[in-house]
Amino acid sequence: MNGPDATARGGQSEHHDDASKQLVPFYKLFTFADRLDYLLMFLGTVGAIGNGLAMPFMTLILGQVTNAFGNNFGDPGKLFDAVSQVAVRFLYLGAGAAVLSFCEVAFWICTGERQATRIRSLYLQATLRQDVSFFDKETNTGEVIERMSGDTVLIQDAIGEKVGRFIRFVTTFVGGFALAFIKGWKLTLVMMSTLPLLVAAGATLAILVSKMAGRGQVAYARAGNIVEQVVSGIRTVASFTGEIKAVEDYNSALKDAYKATIFQGLVSGLGMGFALFTFFNSYALALWYGSRLIINEGYSGGTVLNIIIVVLLGAMSLGQASPCIGAFAAGRAAAYKMFQVINRTPQIDSFDTSGITPGTLKGDIEFQDVDFAYPARPEVQIFKKFCLKVPAGTTAALVGESGSGKSTVISLLERFYDPSGGQILLDGYDVRALQIQWLRRQIGLVSQEPVLFGASIRTNIAYGKDGATNEEILLAAQLSNASKFINKMPEGFDTQVGEQGTQLSGGQKQRIAIARAIIKNPRVLLLDEATSALDAESEHVVQEALDRIMVDRTTVVVAHRLSTVKNASLISVVQDGAIIESGTHVELLKNPDGAYSQLIRLQEVHEESAPAVDPDQVATPNERALSRSGSKNSSGRWSGRWSFGSRKSRTSFSIRRSGGAAPEMEFVELEPRRKRFLFCFRSETSEDVEAGRDAEPKDVSIFRVAALNRPELPILIFGSVAAVAHGIIFPAYSLLLSSMLATFFELDTHKLQTDSNFWALMFVVMAAGSIVVCPSNLFSFSIAGSRLVNRIRQITFSNIIRQEVSWFDTPENSSGAIGARLSSDAASVRGMVGDSLSLAVQNGSTVVAGLVIAFTADWQLALLILGMVPVLSIVGLLQVRLMTGFSADAKTTYQEASRIATSAVSNIRTVASFCAEKKMLELYKQSCKKPLANTVRIGYISGAGLAISTLVQFGSQALIFWYGARLVRQGKTEFKNVFKVFFAIIFTALSVSQTLGLAPDLSKVKASVASIFATIDKKSKIDAADPSGRELEDLKGHIDFRHVSFRYPTRSHVPIFHDLSFSVRAGKTLALVGESGCGKSTVIYLLERFYDPDGGHILVDGVDIRKLQLRWLRQQIGLVSQEPILFTGTIRSNISYGKDGTVTDEEVVNAAVASNAHEFITSLPDGYNTQVGERGIQLSGGQKQRIAIARAIIKQPKILLLDEATSALDAESEHVVQAALDRIMVDRTTIVVAHRLTTIVNADMIAVVKNGSIVEKGKHSDLVHVEGGAYASLVKLHAAA
Repeated sequence: MNGPDATARGGQSEHHDDASKQLVPFYKLFTFADRLDYLLMFLGTVGAIGNGLAMPFMTLILGQVTNAFGNNFGDPGKLFDAVSQVAVRFLYLGAGAAVLSFCEVAFWICTGERQATRIRSLYLQATLRQDVSFFDKETNTGEVIERMSGDTVLIQDAIGEKVGRFIRFVTTFVGGFALAFIKGWKLTLVMMSTLPLLVAAGATLAILVSKMAGRGQVAYARAGNIVEQVVSGIRTVASFTGEIKAVEDYNSALKDAYKATIFQGLVSGLGMGFALFTFFNSYALALWYGSRLIINEGYSGGTVLNIIIVVLLGAMSLGQASPCIGAFAAGRAAAYKMFQVINRTPQIDSFDTSGITPGTLKGDIEFQDVDFAYPARPEVQIFKKFCLKVPAGTTAALVGESGSGKSTVISLLERFYDPSGGQILLDGYDVRALQIQWLRRQIGLVSQEPVLFGASIRTNIAYGKDGATNEEILLAAQLSNASKFINKMPEGFDTQVGEQGTQLSGGQKQRIAIARAIIKNPRVLLLDEATSALDAESEHVVQEALDRIMVDRTTVVVAHRLSTVKNASLISVVQDGAIIESGTHVELLKNPDGAYSQLIRLQEVHEESAPAVDPDQVATPNERALSRSGSKNSSGRWSGRWSFGSRKSRTSFSIRRSGGAAPEMEFVELEPRRKRFLFCFRSETSEDVEAGRDAEPKDVSIFRVAALNRPELPILIFGSVAAVAHGIIFPAYSLLLSSMLATFFELDTHKLQTDSNFWALMFVVMAAGSIVVCPSNLFSFSIAGSRLVNRIRQITFSNIIRQEVSWFDTPENSSGAIGARLSSDAASVRGMVGDSLSLAVQNGSTVVAGLVIAFTADWQLALLILGMVPVLSIVGLLQVRLMTGFSADAKTTYQEASRIATSAVSNIRTVASFCAEKKMLELYKQSCKKPLANTVRIGYISGAGLAISTLVQFGSQALIFWYGARLVRQGKTEFKNVFKVFFAIIFTALSVSQTLGLAPDLSKVKASVASIFATIDKKSKIDAADPSGRELEDLKGHIDFRHVSFRYPTRSHVPIFHDLSFSVRAGKTLALVGESGCGKSTVIYLLERFYDPDGGHILVDGVDIRKLQLRWLRQQIGLVSQEPILFTGTIRSNISYGKDGTVTDEEVVNAAVASNAHEFITSLPDGYNTQVGERGIQLSGGQKQRIAIARAIIKQPKILLLDEATSALDAESEHVVQAALDRIMVDRTTIVVAHRLTTIVNADMIAVVKNGSIVEKGKHSDLVHVEGGAYASLVKLHAAA
């Protein structure tokens, strides 16, 4: 199967499988606790130990009460006094237990959340400090986000409240057995004879649960990576109708997780069933042996009851500790990979402060005999004895075919990688000896594919410099020719660019990236195809700006467009990892057979002096004016001054040179008004509704969730029956125990012996029932819960990728936020249907059975106790209500944190280049503060709720015995009935407290369910899965745009098209030209139906495309975008992605040959099975573009859309690929978006787009002769023949 999941079946999966077998030692989970955490853990531990000892002490008081009843039932008055005196001790114990239970729950929840938040931050910090090879070989963005949003929840479970519970249960176990030994060691010893069996079963259970948990986490990490890739590349997925493939890949990953989860449920059920089987058999033995101790050893009935109850509570506590052990195992497995990253010291550590930091930097660069191969493909040698020298203040241009190693020079200079041999020197220093942050601050990088963060334009420019002022940001935008389009936007510099900059055109993104580099004022400038995405006019102005800031800076330019490097001090032709020719433009042209001359001829560019363009003419006239004056002094150095102003302030900026020193930037504040910029990611505003953002999720009925589980109804019914039977076990036990109690005070020893044998046999029957109902209960709900969570993930993901593209333009629907939503929300719902629902049914049956027994024994006493239930219910309801709001806020804020983390990790090269690791980390930490504070409140509320319920529980016991003794004194009941009511109510109360213990989980579930169903219920405005619509039998490909008007939904104030009209006849080619941001690419988006026009019609063969079946329509269109998106997987799978169904090897090879990709693919050791890496990072820009073209070719489309399809190619590749495109364009309707006018001179029709409409159209030969025409002006600016 093709698609973004291909790597999961590759080399990484084996690595993950090995990792899943590893566990972190439990104590190391607390490695990152601080002093406050240690204090909280100490107080929580004291509370848990005290709370755990409360139960054994309760049984001690219970034994005293039993003896008070049993020894005085002949004297009702004395009985009442004795019982009253003992019963008040329940109140004292309850008050102490309430305080201790608050400490246990509140403090462990607080410290668990604090440490989990710290682990998230440390994991992100450790991830950001890693070298780039770590991302090439060992991880990907999806896995990182899945671990941060999913695995940290498991770690939090293992170091939070469950630790307190475990300590409490273990204390109850130890304290209970200690008390039992003190009261009667013989009986206790007999009851403990089965303990080794329990320990062995528990150990086996923990090992199996850990193994399954590890496998499940690997599967979910794989699913998370699929989500991240699909959502971040949603336009590519939609264009190639890859939605079904994406869902299939996602479902495949979920199946592996499902198998692990249900096996986990089966193991847990068998473990608990075996535990109860052992417990009840040991109790049967205890009752039988206890009766003999009463007869032969003089034990009292109260002592035997005390021992049996305390051992019961101890054993139950051990059983209740089992889920905690499972949580610890899951947390240890989850922590292994995260802690491995946290503790990993990279070879190139971006946080390392050691190294040389020279006082001044000239900028001399030298590569001496450099050997290098990418770590992910060590068998492919990129450089061997590579040498290059760039003197300070000069410009070196690297040219050559794609994949020759040009961009690798930049990667090595930035120390994304280190060479395996040789040296790279900067001012004579080996770059490895320099402090890495200092080194990167001296370098300004503009990459071939500009990476922007999901924030405002202002934020993105400011990433270039810490503490950048508004004036610096504005000036950088002016110098990069970006201020013109920015100021046209209603929100100006505060305009959100969208995830990966999707709200801007390619040229607009590139200009912001250039501004980001300019504001850095670097000593060394690295330009990797910096103007490739610009139109002719913008390129000319930006190139001029670059030429100005390149003066006296050491500059390395990687270029395919040779016209941009003719003025370089040195031009080097790179081929197969070596420089085969060097010199100036003029020198190299003297050799007509040289490599450079051949490149020139292939590119067919005639160098001309382009007319100068005054920036005043392209600035926004009514906002700001940019004036420039400058001169070259006698030494050839440039000195200049630029100024800009507005009505409120005026600032001047100058660049000065002196000797070989670094350029100095000076800001003179003409009015004392300076604004600092605050970094922030976008939050929801009042404009969200207008922009098409989703409203706040509404509460969802539990019946809707249940409806999704309808296919599992037989399993749920079977599981519910088993849960009811499971719930009845302990009320039945209370009935047997209370009936047995009267036997202990029987004076006839023969009758005592006979009755004891009978009741012991009943316990054996209960033991046999337990080993059947417990596994049935837990396994059934595990199956139902696992299927539900898979179904919810599948339905949610399926609906997500059906949404219109504008839905993904909003920050709350970024890939990081969606990944976190699918991971955490679905897991919360699974907890509700699995463990929680099972426990709720079980506890419900316990309550009903307990009340039936209580009312049957004595209705007056039962009625009194029933009056306590509303108090417990009110406490529980208050807990849920208070915590629901906190959980919802925390969930939303953590999604914001996930967006920041996704943005940082997926753009690691840009983050590293601009030394923005700490900035991104600080943003992440800030976004985590609110959910942390909310969870602390939840801890306090949970602790208070448990404290009140504990006090009420002990108080109700005191009340039962006091009022029961009173009824006995009045002759209205017997003492054995009092104990029936007591035991029935005790076990009912335990069930209620267990349910209340779920309150934190239930509040999370409520918020998660609302979020999940809000996504599921979202109806797509442009639904790719909608089967309705026409399919034309014989598509010719005639395209008509009739009076089209359009605005992007997220920028509804900015009109893109107004009354746009044009036609493309079937089989003809239309080329769209114009400046960046004029709407050329929007034409392609509208044809692909990524968006629908606000007005007018778009017709294909005379049919409005909104009436055509959408999936069919997109299958007729082949798209090659300006920035090619490749998915993690092999080259073969990426090319095959272009076509539905089975794709033969021959088709793949033919498509690669046609796109000029076959030669470089076969030169790789793994050929077509070479992994391309995340987003194709293992390939050069030109290689990626050729694979993207092959992907479009294999589709055999009727309509071809080329959005700067050859922009990333070198001269030779462009010539061959353009010839291939020309061949496949024959008899196909083609729309070409182009800035490079030489690529469209043969188009049947050329249309110039300006201000949202077509201002000129015709053939190249006609338009070029129109005096003063828009196209002629572009050609003149472009200086192309």
